[in-house]
Amino acid sequence: MIYSVKGIEIVLCRIPRYYIETNSKGEDSMKALLICGSPRKEGNTEMLLNLAKERLVNRGVPSEVVLLAEHTVKPCIACDRCRKVKDGTCAAIKDDDFHPIFKKMCEADAIIVGSPVYFGCATSQTTSLLHRAGYVSGANGNFFKGKIGAPVVVARRAGQNFTYAQLQFFFTINDMIVPGSTYWNVAFGRQKGEVAGDAEGIETINHFADNVAGLLQKLV
Repeated sequence: MIYSVKGIEIVLCRIPRYYIETNSKGEDSMKALLICGSPRKEGNTEMLLNLAKERLVNRGVPSEVVLLAEHTVKPCIACDRCRKVKDGTCAAIKDDDFHPIFKKMCEADAIIVGSPVYFGCATSQTTSLLHRAGYVSGANGNFFKGKIGAPVVVARRAGQNFTYAQLQFFFTINDMIVPGSTYWNVAFGRQKGEVAGDAEGIETINHFADNVAGLLQKLV
């Protein structure tokens, strides 16, 4: 998909045709995918992503939240078959939920990944998906090039900056566009719903979602 901004063409992704979904008018539609890497349903990370989704939808961006807690994604086994086969899939592992989620990532124009902090880093559910997605994308000409991407992180007390940076590395090495906010996209809470008490964190996520929507609209 190629978009023009002030006469400059930007290639958002080079992906197989079976990964491109069009709307009822036959046009590619701008949409956002929010991936929740928490193994716990209805937790603080999911709450923040749903807030961002609501903000995006209100700004005219169709959005979907995918809960990794409802799916099984096995970790990368470093077989290198994706680089040999180059068919846009993870050639080695076919018996999990990776490919349906990866298809959504390829179709999306913005990918937001949220994770709680576990021992100073993102969850294993999050990294299993990103490692395989990154390898398959890189082996096939970089499906994520030019897409918008950014992390959302929730911590009980500390480790949020390490996890935020860890996820940022995925977006930047995949040649993605990373919008900012009034602060880093982090918030605090442990028990379900506690993050709602972090007023600055909530405002940061809302402003971030507005920036994602505004950037997507500039790319139309």
